[in-house]
Amino acid sequence: MSRTYVRFFGGLLTLQERWLNKMAQRGYRLVHTTKATYTFTPCQSGEYQYCVEFIGEKSRQGAEAYQAFLEEMGYKVFYKNINLNYSVGKVRWRPWAQSGGQLATHATTFDRELLIVEKKADGKPFALHTTYADRMAYIRRVQRPWLCLLAFSALGFALTRGWIWGIFGAVCLPAVLAQTAEWLLLRQQAKTEEW
Repeated sequence: MSRTYVRFFGGLLTLQERWLNKMAQRGYRLVHTTKATYTFTPCQSGEYQYCVEFIGEKSRQGAEAYQAFLEEMGYKVFYKNINLNYSVGKVRWRPWAQSGGQLATHATTFDRELLIVEKKADGKPFALHTTYADRMAYIRRVQRPWLCLLAFSALGFALTRGWIWGIFGAVCLPAVLAQTAEWLLLRQQAKTEEW
């Protein structure tokens, strides 16, 4: 018997990943996602593990190639949105993305900014980025949209002195600081291991 839960995590990737892994520990396997729902079927407790990967900077071809690579490695992959936009025909400009992913439409990567990656549990930790350099590069990719939003909100606040821009910037700043702290910690760990 399947169960459907309504959840929206937005850009809180770690929180979404923890929740999915908690559901797997409770004996539920993800089988389908929509903009705001997750559908699960029963499985053995802890049978599966999940990672949530941000791919919003990729072009459609890049995202599909990455998905195919993960599936060749034996993982199951679900696309997921990072926003709740129910309109049709929208175009989104992503100045922080790779050249092929800067204009996102419904035909490209609009509403498919995340990958939920499922792996059958084998007793080993599940991480898609295993080297320090790869993890640091991934953090920078996740941080770019937040930096862009922070810069736009700072510019909006400077030009209009509107309080809404200040609130928007205050929402973006903790994400930027947390990712910077994580990147600095990884860089320090990488330097320590080099010795």
